[in-house]
Amino acid sequence: MKNLNKQTDSALVLAYKAGDKKALSLLVKRWHLQFCKLAFWVVKDADVAKDIAQESWKVVFNKLTDLKDETKFKSWAISIVNRKAIDYLRANQRRDVYLRSYKKELEHNITIDSEDDITFYKEKIRKVVEDLPKNQKIVVQLFYVQNYSLKEIATLLNLSVGTTKSRLFHAREKIKLNLKNRNYE
Repeated sequence: MKNLNKQTDSALVLAYKAGDKKALSLLVKRWHLQFCKLAFWVVKDADVAKDIAQESWKVVFNKLTDLKDETKFKSWAISIVNRKAIDYLRANQRRDVYLRSYKKELEHNITIDSEDDITFYKEKIRKVVEDLPKNQKIVVQLFYVQNYSLKEIATLLNLSVGTTKSRLFHAREKIKLNLKNRNYE
C-alpha cells in the first residue's frame, strides 16, 4: 500500500505505457472508489454508479496510451466518468419521455369509465402479451413490468441493444394490431 501512495498518477501512466500492466491495477485501486462516488453524485443510484465506473474504466483502458500529457490523468479520467454519467441520465430521460408519450397515446385510444373497465383491459392486454413470441414477450415483461432499461435487458439476455429495441418495437406493434383485430379498443 505504501508503494501505491508514493507513485504519482503520471508515473503510473508512464509505467503502463512502457508495458507495466501492474501500474494500471494500481491506478484502478487508487481511483475506482472516486469514480463510483462521482457517478453516484450525478445519477443518485449506487448500482448504476458502479456500472458507470466500470464502463469508464473500459474507456480509460482503451484510450490510456493516447493520453498525451500524463499529468492530466486525473482530470481526463474524471471527465470520462462525468460524461458517462450524463449520457446515462440523457438516455433515461429519453426513455421517460417516450414512455410518457406512449402512455398518453394509450390513454387517448382507450377511455376507461370504471374499475370493471380497468380489469377488462388489463385482462385483454395480458392475453395479447401471452400470445407474443417468447423472445418478444420476455422483453415486454422486463421493460414494462420490471422496469429494466433497454441496455439492462440487452445485457441480461445477451443481446445487442438494437436487437432488444427491435423486439420491443415489434411486440408493441403486434399488441396494437391484436387489440384492434379483437376489437378491444
